[in-house]
Amino acid sequence: MSTLWRLPHIQAILVLIIAMISMQSSGSLAKLLFQDFPILSVSAMRLFLGALILALIFRIWQVNFKHIHYSAIISYGIALAGMNVLFYLAIARLPLGIAVSFEFIGPLSVALYHARQKFDFIWVGLAILGLVLLFPFNSTTSLDPLGIFFALTAGTCWALYIVAGQKPSGVSGNHTVCLGMFVGMLCLMPIALFMGMPSAVWQPNHLMIFATLAILASALPFSLEMYALRNMTPLAFGTLTSLEPAVAALSGFIFLSEQLLWTQWLALSVIILASIGCTFTTQQAKQKIKAQLKQEKTTP
Repeated sequence: MSTLWRLPHIQAILVLIIAMISMQSSGSLAKLLFQDFPILSVSAMRLFLGALILALIFRIWQVNFKHIHYSAIISYGIALAGMNVLFYLAIARLPLGIAVSFEFIGPLSVALYHARQKFDFIWVGLAILGLVLLFPFNSTTSLDPLGIFFALTAGTCWALYIVAGQKPSGVSGNHTVCLGMFVGMLCLMPIALFMGMPSAVWQPNHLMIFATLAILASALPFSLEMYALRNMTPLAFGTLTSLEPAVAALSGFIFLSEQLLWTQWLALSVIILASIGCTFTTQQAKQKIKAQLKQEKTTP
């Protein structure tokens, strides 16, 4: 049994699960901070401290700044800032699991756009069904329309974040994330200061809380995901990350006492199934393309 846990792919699975728990727990912590601080201030401080922590971890001073493609970094940072603040605006109005489910439509749409399999229509249908099931029909509670708008817009930024992240930046992926967070912070911090960022955010005890948020939301999950990616297939990685809406819902239930209807739990399951299915068929398509290219090279 002890030998099993030493296998790199088993360790990678555990590491990725920890990364997802860390990321979604940070959403619960952020939601608690909204009680004392403006959402923009929380977003700006998360990106600011997250960028500083990642700069130390990935040794940003080793970057050759002459090689940076600034247009790619700036577009990536703007998408990151939008994704961050819009998601926080969404979870201020919606349960965490539901907000993540609406947001998850963004990356799922990117995957479906690039996929060309006959099963894609099934995944699109499941995703739409999941969205419909999220709404609490025949219930006294209703979802905040503005919260839904923020979550869907955050998903759009997530999609742009994926597209921008695939552009050549001239530096490593780790440094791209770090520099992108600095750009995102520069987008949000002036607005947060203009809107009246409380001076209390700079108090040592509050800085420690914001630093914890930055670690849970950025430094820890990004670092763990890098390890997982090196020891997992893209299919396994994509399948596991598809569980994020469920992890978010559990985090909201444990830390915030957020309750979901059984139809909304079903909606989460349907969206997760659509994401897993899309991940599988997309990877299958990539493998077929690679096999065809390999065959063409070997054929005289």
